[in-house]
Amino acid sequence: MDLDLAQVRAFVLAATELHFGHAAEDLAISQQALSKRVARLESTLGRHLFDRGGQGVRLTEAGERFLEPARQALAAADRAVAAVLDAHRPLRIDVWGHLYAPMRTLAQVAIREPRLEPGHGRDLSSVIAALLHGDMDAAFGRVHAPLPAGLTHRLVRLEPVDVIFGTEHPLAHAPAIRPAQLRDSVLWTPGPLHRLDFLHRFAEAFGIHDRAEGTNLGLDHFLADLVVDPRRFSLLPADVPLPAHPAIRSVPLVGPTPLYAWSLLWRDNDGHLPLDTLVSAFVEEAERNRWLEYDPLRDWLPERQVRRMASMPQPLPQRSFSPM
Repeated sequence: MDLDLAQVRAFVLAATELHFGHAAEDLAISQQALSKRVARLESTLGRHLFDRGGQGVRLTEAGERFLEPARQALAAADRAVAAVLDAHRPLRIDVWGHLYAPMRTLAQVAIREPRLEPGHGRDLSSVIAALLHGDMDAAFGRVHAPLPAGLTHRLVRLEPVDVIFGTEHPLAHAPAIRPAQLRDSVLWTPGPLHRLDFLHRFAEAFGIHDRAEGTNLGLDHFLADLVVDPRRFSLLPADVPLPAHPAIRSVPLVGPTPLYAWSLLWRDNDGHLPLDTLVSAFVEEAERNRWLEYDPLRDWLPERQVRRMASMPQPLPQRSFSPM
């Protein structure tokens, strides 16, 4: 049985989105054309792959069995084409979490791996879709959800986080602050808190119940809205360069120090040689700069991140601890 890869790709996209219209947009074809491709594939296989009922689209048992091998078949086909046509193309790498300036870290590694073509994903979900569709080779940002089959990630940096607020905040002139001291303050977020996993888990962990949300229109706009209310605060990685703003203060968090976890994310068995080079460059840079130091007595990570670290094959170096 010879499969038509265009039909297989239509199925995989529809199975990923569980929405024929969205999948058709991704392929730049009409929804009717996508439906015909899926129907022809089902006819070839002699099995229904989708249930199309009043509750929306869902995979049948046959569709669920077919999905992962179909993804692998497409990945193998893409590698075959790349081996002939894309041997010298740059490595396409997406980033997300733009307010936290992921390009700072990527730039340090890109010096050693110059064949990079950065992209700017909207969020983790959009980045995952771009990877699975083959639009991107790798991605860099904070992984905070169970990943679909076919993707691998590696933790490459743990970055201390500072608290930022206006100079009128009651704690603005403290030399350091404990997270628990922020309970009476208002957490200012660049979007709905339920979509901002790190800030959401921080608020839950330290009992911060007052929240206000804005729109992520860049760091300057975010800081301008932050100082509107003297009770507002937010969190940024300590190394993020803040614009010159006389009304903004950045203060270290201690006891514990929150750490923002950056990861490299890519497709399994991608076969793109520069990707292997990039992973090695990140690992070497992490060792050189001690990016993966973590002391559970001193630092804070969301619970899921701690579990992921515990499952890592490489032991993490520990920071020396002294009472604060």
